[in-house]
Amino acid sequence: MIKPIELVIFDCDGVLVDSERIAVRIQVALGSELGWPLTEADVVDRFIGRSRESICAQIAEQLGEETARFWWDQLMRRHREEVNAGLETVDGLPEALSEIGLPVCVASSGSHEKMRHTLGVTGLYERFEGRIFSAGEVPRGKPAPDLFLHAARRMGVDPAACVVVEDSRPGVEAARAAGMRALGYAGGLTAAERLQGPGTTVFHDMRDLPRLLKEA
Repeated sequence: MIKPIELVIFDCDGVLVDSERIAVRIQVALGSELGWPLTEADVVDRFIGRSRESICAQIAEQLGEETARFWWDQLMRRHREEVNAGLETVDGLPEALSEIGLPVCVASSGSHEKMRHTLGVTGLYERFEGRIFSAGEVPRGKPAPDLFLHAARRMGVDPAACVVVEDSRPGVEAARAAGMRALGYAGGLTAAERLQGPGTTVFHDMRDLPRLLKEA
C-alpha cells in the first residue's frame, strides 16, 4: 500500500531557482579557458546535480588538483555575480508553492552558503528557513540516497511518505535509492528521457506540481 505524502523534498538549483543555466554557461567558459573544452550537454551530464566533491574530482582528474581548486573558486565568484545581477525563480514555482499545503523542505548538492544566497535573492529563503539540507552534511552526495534520507530523518518522516522534486538524473536516482517517489522536472536543462525510471513521474510545467502531488 502506498503511503500518503507527508513531505515534499525540493532540490534547489533548477527546481526552485533558475540557476542551472548560469552554472552551465560559466562551466563551459571555464573549460574553454583552462584547457578542458566542454559543451553544455557535457556539463549537464557530468556536473548538474552533483556535489562539489564530485565535480572537483572530475576536474582534478583532467587538469590537476590546483586547477580544480582555481576552477571552483572562479565558478563561485562568477556565479555570485550573475545571481546578483538578476536570478529568478523557476517559471511557475511561486504559483505552485502557494497551492501546496504539505510540509516542504530543501535538499541540495549546493552548500548552505550558496543556498542562502540564491534563495535569498529570489525571496524564497524565509519560506524554507530551518528546513534546508546540504550534501555537505552527509558522507555521499547524489546519486547516493544519503541526503534525502538525512532530510527525511531530520523532518521526522518515513522515506516512503516523501516525494522528491528533482531536475537532474543523479537527483531522481538518489530519490529512487532512498525509497521515495520522484517528480522529475524536465522544464530545465535535463532531457525528459534522462529523468524517467521506476517510481518517477516526469513533468514539464511547475504549475502542474500541486496536481501531481495529489495524484502521487
